[in-house]
Amino acid sequence: MYALGFGKTYNLIFPVKFMDFRVAAKAFIVDGERLLIIKRSSEDIQTPEAWEIPGGRLHLGEDPKAGLKRETKEETGLDIEVLHPIDVKHFTRNDGQTITMLIFLCRALNKNIKLSNEHSGFEWIEMNKSKEKLTEFFHEHVDKYKEIGFSKFI
Repeated sequence: MYALGFGKTYNLIFPVKFMDFRVAAKAFIVDGERLLIIKRSSEDIQTPEAWEIPGGRLHLGEDPKAGLKRETKEETGLDIEVLHPIDVKHFTRNDGQTITMLIFLCRALNKNIKLSNEHSGFEWIEMNKSKEKLTEFFHEHVDKYKEIGFSKFI
């Protein structure tokens, strides 16, 4: 018997496979012409020591902007203002989990970074040098920031 919502249960005669799916949000935090990047710890399962931007998977049903603020605070200690959406990406991780990721342009409301144990370093890197360190997954967002002129929102 399976519960499918609205308080009803049904007897199913076929096996049901539930997809491992999550929504994630990432913060493209800009200060002038610098981008905040953070380095994953060496113990990270997915991409150890990769340079990325703050954010992560949201709780089920969580508002994406609220979840992004929570994730950014947990990972960096920063309070942020979410300014504008940059992109949406849909992909499957190495462990089979499917992710829809929302990337938002953000501004830091404070500058006191205190990393969680999930990350081992951070850098405010010049936008024009950010692709030298940042994992390739986020290169297109650096390009979009420049091409679309998102700096007008900062």
